[in-house]
Amino acid sequence: MRDPLSIVLVLIIVVAVVVAGLLGTELYVRHEADTVVSRAVSCVVQDQADVSFGARPFLLQHLSRHYSDIHVETAGNQIRGAKGMKLDLWLDDIRIQQTADSAGTMGSLDATIKWTKDGIKETVQNAIPFFGSLISGVKTSPSDGTIELQSAMGAITTKPAVSNGGLTLQVTNLTGLGFTLPKETVQPALDAFMSTLTKNLPMGIHADSVSVTDDGVTAKFVTQNATIPNGQQDPCFQGV
Repeated sequence: MRDPLSIVLVLIIVVAVVVAGLLGTELYVRHEADTVVSRAVSCVVQDQADVSFGARPFLLQHLSRHYSDIHVETAGNQIRGAKGMKLDLWLDDIRIQQTADSAGTMGSLDATIKWTKDGIKETVQNAIPFFGSLISGVKTSPSDGTIELQSAMGAITTKPAVSNGGLTLQVTNLTGLGFTLPKETVQPALDAFMSTLTKNLPMGIHADSVSVTDDGVTAKFVTQNATIPNGQQDPCFQGV
């Protein structure tokens, strides 16, 4: 041990072991957190979800129970009953503190949801009896913010809007279907279905804006200073 080279080698080995241990622990806690978050999101939206974390060492976040810059992206298969919906989600300032009433708090949530034209068509076909079976195509018009549900018998023009924290499809025009399917029948059917997509969202998550694009519909959902439910309040958050 009097040999300086031996001392240096011992120190290098010790440092390498410590670094390897910290790296292994970092990877382990990231994996565990990934599993917990992706499971919760997948349960809420009913689709597969991938999670990534910010550049800040996750081990420090885990020890402090304070997490930031969490990014979640779903597979794009569906969100609840809406086919072809994809979620891009950012979570920030999450503080885990278990109580009888909550699992902690979340500073902000910012979500972008994209709904493709094919997804809209499939969703309407599957979700709304009779009316859905008539739909053969979907055309979007970003210039006036409308969606046209097309069929061989005519077309229904709808306009997405934010209402009471959720999304609606307001019927603005109906052509060719008047004798078999009056507007008064179409609108309640759309309202009933759209309400199932956004009702009972946890943590006060609500629609903030919606726009029509060439590819479909894009909507923003947000919440701030929210309480995270625990497993007793919402089974999707079991183990958070």
